[in-house]
Amino acid sequence: MKTEFLICTNGNEGTWPAIEYGAWAAALLDAPVTLLGIAEHLPSAPIDDKYPLEEIFARAVELFQQKGIDYSLEIQNGNAEDVVPHIAKPKDCITVVGPLGRPPVRRLLVRRSIHHLMAEITTPILYVPQARIPLKRMLVCLGGLGYEITAEHLAVRVAVLSKAEVTLLHVAPPVDLNYPTARAEREQWRDLANTNTLPGRNIRQALETARVAGLTASVKARQGNIVEEILAEIKERNYDLVCMGSQYSAHGLRQMYATNVTDEVAESAQCPILTARYMPEQKP
Repeated sequence: MKTEFLICTNGNEGTWPAIEYGAWAAALLDAPVTLLGIAEHLPSAPIDDKYPLEEIFARAVELFQQKGIDYSLEIQNGNAEDVVPHIAKPKDCITVVGPLGRPPVRRLLVRRSIHHLMAEITTPILYVPQARIPLKRMLVCLGGLGYEITAEHLAVRVAVLSKAEVTLLHVAPPVDLNYPTARAEREQWRDLANTNTLPGRNIRQALETARVAGLTASVKARQGNIVEEILAEIKERNYDLVCMGSQYSAHGLRQMYATNVTDEVAESAQCPILTARYMPEQKP
């Protein structure tokens, strides 16, 4: 099935990296683009302000034409946090978004917009606070439960076309429980790929998938707080793209009490984050 991109902007300059990166990815995957403009009528905006979507739409159209991308334009009124999920839900697409320019107080009270969008959109999301082009180094985070598989398969497609080097990261969290899998992960976290644990099997499968695709791939292991270790790895190697599964792949009580790792990383990392919910039919 042909990939389609839904690139979103509310006219804020902070969304331009998402447009730029979305155009690059669409050209790479030979995919059509819908540029969705959200007209947000903010009470604090001066009446004589130039309509904020006009300039950014003009720049985007010029970019799409330069890259030979098949594109369409759409404008909707409302708040982006409501409009984007409404437009994305019926589509089988990759939704591309960036920072929407929300005031710090609003982010403090209700968190960044990406938190809400990840909860509402079931298809893949590409969150772009900064455009990192060309793509040379990609980090794929393996959570150990298999929820990252859908994101991993999409990441492999992108990595093959861009000839990126891929690092597969597994972070072993501090575990005090005394059962076999927990003991194995605690004691053998540096060499988990050689164990018969579920995380170990997932690591081997991910490595084999990457190698079969002809990618240069390696495994990296860290131990500690999962969010902190992923952010430390991103900073240490300055990755151009990070691919992660979604906490919303989980069902039941888990997502009610567990930290949403992807959400936390997306809020803090200054590089593109590709996240996708686990689709059962894609589990090997």
